[in-house]
Amino acid sequence: MPLAMILAALGSGGLIGLILAGLGAGGSILMTPLLVYGVGVGSAHAAVGTSAVAVTLNALVSLAGHARAGTVKWRCAGVFALSGVIGAAIGAEAGKALDGRRLLLLFGLLMIGVGLTMLRPRRGEERGDVRLTRTSAGELLPRLIPIGFGTGLLAGFFGIGGGFLIVPGLIAATAMPMRNATGTSLVVVAALGATTATSYAASGLVAWPLVALLVAGGLGGAALGLAGARYLAARRGLVERGFAVLVIAVGIYVAVMR
Repeated sequence: MPLAMILAALGSGGLIGLILAGLGAGGSILMTPLLVYGVGVGSAHAAVGTSAVAVTLNALVSLAGHARAGTVKWRCAGVFALSGVIGAAIGAEAGKALDGRRLLLLFGLLMIGVGLTMLRPRRGEERGDVRLTRTSAGELLPRLIPIGFGTGLLAGFFGIGGGFLIVPGLIAATAMPMRNATGTSLVVVAALGATTATSYAASGLVAWPLVALLVAGGLGGAALGLAGARYLAARRGLVERGFAVLVIAVGIYVAVMR
């Protein structure tokens, strides 16, 4: 493997790890374009499969830090993840059946739509004490299950963790604070990524040497993201808007250059 490719893979993994740890979402949507246009993976499907494995492992690394900080709503995460896994399994099979160029076009359009959505201000009151119990199940389950399934469907189809959809989905379903949604989303990112990764790995569409490099870079990025979590939280609005603009720009590039 050329040195330039090794360095690009390490840098890509570091960037994704940084975003996952700092924001809890969104980083995975950049992984496939980074692999195709930055690292130089020739097959869109191989990039999707490799991305899914790397995002899953990087999400687990970041989740460990958030779990220690007590920001994860485990029961909400479990229901969201279970319904999302079903959707991801269906979406992954559909994605593999689609032509690679069309998959990249749709991926680019999705990125543009997601970026525009991220620029919209959030509304509604937060419920820091929200919990999934027998009492609250009647209110929360009808929201968590369909949103989780739809998120999983898109995550599996495009080979992404889906955190950019999971965080707003969790907030819409439960009104949990952003800090909790960030930590909770990583459980779901790992579950959906693992489902997609298993499907692509079974088809031989994972570049394992690249996975190792992406995870190695992700460890460093996650450490930086966790260390700067408080700094980012104080400037979250500005950071998210900047990230949204980046997602839109990359989406346009992917759609045009596919």
